[in-house]
Amino acid sequence: MSVRSWGNYPKVEHAAIVPLYWRHLGLPAAPTPMLPAGLARSYGDSCLNEDGTLLATPGLDRVIEFDRASGVIRCEAGMSLAALVGLALPAGWFLPVVPGTAHVTVGGAIANDVHGKNHHVAGTFGHHVRRFELLRSDGTRTECVPGGELFRATVGGLGLTGLVTWAEIQLVRAASSFFDVETIRMRDLDHFFALSEASAATHEYTVAWVDALARGAATGRGTFMRANPSRDAGYAPARAGRLSIPFDFPSFALNRPGIALFNALYRARAPRLAPRASRQHYSSYLFPLDGIAHWNRMYGARGFFQHQSVVPRAAAREGIARMLEEIAEAGEASFLSVLKVFGDREGPGLLSFARPGVTLALDFPVRGARTLELLDRLDAIVRAAGGAIYPAKDARMSAETFRSSFPRWEEFRAFIDPAFSSSFWRRVAG
Repeated sequence: MSVRSWGNYPKVEHAAIVPLYWRHLGLPAAPTPMLPAGLARSYGDSCLNEDGTLLATPGLDRVIEFDRASGVIRCEAGMSLAALVGLALPAGWFLPVVPGTAHVTVGGAIANDVHGKNHHVAGTFGHHVRRFELLRSDGTRTECVPGGELFRATVGGLGLTGLVTWAEIQLVRAASSFFDVETIRMRDLDHFFALSEASAATHEYTVAWVDALARGAATGRGTFMRANPSRDAGYAPARAGRLSIPFDFPSFALNRPGIALFNALYRARAPRLAPRASRQHYSSYLFPLDGIAHWNRMYGARGFFQHQSVVPRAAAREGIARMLEEIAEAGEASFLSVLKVFGDREGPGLLSFARPGVTLALDFPVRGARTLELLDRLDAIVRAAGGAIYPAKDARMSAETFRSSFPRWEEFRAFIDPAFSSSFWRRVAG
């Protein structure tokens, strides 16, 4: 059975895909290595298991218990964040951390210890998980709590320690479904750092879009967005997206001139002088691309690579500038380039990606050797700065880069379930 991740690369064959449901939950006696699979929104091969068995979890989607007074919810791990928010928000609660898409399962959010635009305030998803149950291939079920060894291994553990069957999460109060957003035109990289520092104490959510083709004094120019939840705007459900990409775009569609034009038009939306204030629905601000179904088809049938790194703050100014200069010099235009300052909280997992520093996320159409060579150069910059590459977004980093990114990887390996594996893990850890 052929399966792809969200980046549409690589495309691999699996021996079997086994749907799991609460009525008969139990691990199959699979002859090949197993891997839990949610909604396949990881960009590379961390959600793939070539020649192995995928345990499809979206059927595990029940709410087990929801205390509307305290905001503690316990649900099965296959429940999507979109469904969870749809249930919690009318009761006055919201998820404390969400990634850039709501089409992620709770189990996937734990396995990748996802982060959001509010990391400097709330940390990662794993910081808000009170407990979960882990089912191992030997049939044992363990209730894992923060501080425990299996908790630290499973949060950010890429689904390799066993199957998370349910999780209990502490939600946060939400007074409405909307955000009060300020949009600011960003002159350059120094302006980004100044805006991030000024906004950290006043705004819960901050993020910047960067024109990765800008060079010289304009390096780092783009659009900075900061927001707080609205407190007087009422509740409204998320609307289904009306746009859809019906087919794979031709390979020439996202070329350098086209992306340069998009960058100019996007940046022009931000005012030159005072910030532009707006009120946006949470789905528009937090999940802008969810409004376009199958948006990954814009990159063509060959797919795309996403490269997300984090660089420690002491080396961030130089490291981010060097990466942007490499991209502009190579002419490998990145359609979506996102820049964000992480807060001081270390991740709760042995392989948690988010850590104090600055993160840059980039998308590149797959164009063969020249794209791979550029990504290798970006990896070298990140390694030299003492940074890390995000496994959830990766399809090609070397074992050297992975081990440099996650120095506790050997400690983590001791907790892997012997019946579990993934294409990613075999590639980076042998």
